Amino acid sequence: MPAETLIRNEELPHLHLLAKAPLAGQAKTRLAPLLGLEGAANAHAELVRHCVANACTAMPAEKVTLWTALDHAHPLFIELREQFGVMLSAQPGGDLGARVRYALNSTPGPSMLMGSDCPSITSALIITCAQQLAAHDVVILPAEDGGYGFVGTRQDYPTLFEDIPWGTKSVLTTTQLRIKALGLHAAYPATIWDVDRPEDWQRWSLL
Repeated sequence: MPAETLIRNEELPHLHLLAKAPLAGQAKTRLAPLLGLEGAANAHAELVRHCVANACTAMPAEKVTLWTALDHAHPLFIELREQFGVMLSAQPGGDLGARVRYALNSTPGPSMLMGSDCPSITSALIITCAQQLAAHDVVILPAEDGGYGFVGTRQDYPTLFEDIPWGTKSVLTTTQLRIKALGLHAAYPATIWDVDRPEDWQRWSLL
């Protein structure tokens, strides 16, 4: 069901996607023991395509921005812009927290952001998060590894993503403590998983 049938189009949050260009040796390198460096890059490209397709099933294309890294003019990004009509923007510098905050606040009103390596985030789950964000300050989809693959905010909370230990198992718990300290109300609609390791890729391949 299109999201605009559930939330008025003008009230839909903007959805931001983060993606690296699928360059061998620079994308999904932890899959290389199983797939090789070129195969890992191709796997990354497949995940990005899947992510953008899900996003554009859930949201109108004008509400979706793909934030690019490594090679902003990579053919994959051009392909996705032409196929789906999404906007392309170059990721800024800084740590992940700074980039997340920048993207979320680059468009007016409520915004949501997700990585491109979480095939368990379906279009239906994106719509659920958009609905939950209408009633909460923050929406997060916790990941099985202790992080999260999706976050939505109703407005800018300047310290929400500062000094988070990105890449560790305490990302979610640290963020939850920050949410509590800021007096915000959060929703956690589902737990998801991402594709980082060979066993994750095999799990995805079996779906």
